[in-house]
Amino acid sequence: MKLLLLGGTADARKIAAPLIEAGIEGIYSVAGVVRQPKLDCAVISGGFSQIGGMYKYLVEQRVTAVLDATHPYAIRISESAQQHCQQLDIPCWRFAREPWVAHSGDNWLVVDSWDELITQCSNYRRPFLTTGQLSQSQLDQLAQNSQQLLYRTAAVPTAQLADNIQWLKAIGPFALADELAIMQSFKADLLVCKNAGGEATYAKLKAARALQVDVLMLARPMDCTQGSATQYRDIAAIVTAVLQSKD
Repeated sequence: MKLLLLGGTADARKIAAPLIEAGIEGIYSVAGVVRQPKLDCAVISGGFSQIGGMYKYLVEQRVTAVLDATHPYAIRISESAQQHCQQLDIPCWRFAREPWVAHSGDNWLVVDSWDELITQCSNYRRPFLTTGQLSQSQLDQLAQNSQQLLYRTAAVPTAQLADNIQWLKAIGPFALADELAIMQSFKADLLVCKNAGGEATYAKLKAARALQVDVLMLARPMDCTQGSATQYRDIAAIVTAVLQSKD
């Protein structure tokens, strides 16, 4: 088996390590925006458009299976992987970690689109944005409707920031004490996030619960959990499935 693992998440690294240790020939793909993984396999960085597209790469490298462990909101690459695997008649596995669910004491408003999110965000004065990179239009609209914005990303923003946007560079995992301190210092009245799931960034939701800060949650796209790929929610289960298929 020659496996292309679409990564860029902590889950992907946890999946890759035991597969490589078991002797699977792996290629790990990462966007390369934030940090490079330390894995004992070939790593390609920067996406597939620079090398003629994913389909061309799969054919030229004679890849025999694909494992998609990208972010739950990385719809385009997930759809492309499933489409190309169907065309080439090779296995495709998809790991999508469990989404977060609201608990007692949480005050979540779940929205399905960015338009709805921007509209709801206008009801608050000091939102804390933890949604990753946003477009210029999205940031401009949010800034126009808020007194102050705290905008946290792992990489330098690709958009220009209005005067009322405070940028915070940080890479998870995040500790509860730190999240509490950030929200209290900024006097945040809203936490804005995507339902990414997992433990690495869950502390912000605990902090919002403790401080009684409202949460504006962008729901997962439906396509993230549907399609032709075999879906898994558990890391050990998907590793076992791949190992059983390697021969």
